[in-house]
Amino acid sequence: MKKVLTIAGTDPTGGAGIQADLKTMISHKIYGMSVITALVAQNTTGVFKVVESAPEFVAQQLDAVFTDIYPDAIKIGMVSNKEIISVIADKLIEYNAGKIVLDPVMIATSGGRLFKDDSIDMLMTKLMPLSEVITPNIQEAQVLCGFPIEDKQDMERAAAKISEKYSGYILIKGGHLTYCSDDLLYCDGQFTWYEQERINNPNTHGTGCTLSSAIACNLAEGYDVKTSILNSKSYLTGALKSNLNLGKGKGPLNHCWNL
Repeated sequence: MKKVLTIAGTDPTGGAGIQADLKTMISHKIYGMSVITALVAQNTTGVFKVVESAPEFVAQQLDAVFTDIYPDAIKIGMVSNKEIISVIADKLIEYNAGKIVLDPVMIATSGGRLFKDDSIDMLMTKLMPLSEVITPNIQEAQVLCGFPIEDKQDMERAAAKISEKYSGYILIKGGHLTYCSDDLLYCDGQFTWYEQERINNPNTHGTGCTLSSAIACNLAEGYDVKTSILNSKSYLTGALKSNLNLGKGKGPLNHCWNL
């Protein structure tokens, strides 16, 4: 059985964060493990409080995993301060970790901020270089590239700009575009567009967490990056089309639609 580790924050309502990651792994028949970077009081309507883990405790959690059940792939989600980012990067290097998917979580689907502005440089210089794939949405890509993204041409410009500081695969998710939901994959000067129908479902809480975890699951199973993304987008589409309707805000997905 393949093993995937998620390094992220929590969601007590189960739609995003660690909980969504573990559900996604179960649905892929993967053994899921977790290192918690923050306890987040959030639901489908907003983020109310964040209690960050102590960096040394994050390090101890990582030691516990890597010295016992070594992961075949890793997904990194919410890492809200530079001290935690530094600890994670150091431990990933220490244990020679690979097949890392970084979802640079900065803003929740509900609009709540999950990231401190002074951590962006640390994220870009310490965690991104270790990652095989990064999966920013349009808002996050705007932070990484430094200019507004309003259409698919802007997405291509943003990917090229981000690649000046990062040599791995860049997947910019187009779900926040007004006229389509196409995603862009960029690496080594090559653009690959994943055309996607816009699904009429307002319940999108945790889509980014779910997609990045699914990609990590596919990488753990030995698929290449492009195939992993294609498989993961198909899984996410099914989870959205299931039309689960829970909560008073933007509700969660049905992670187990395929079981």
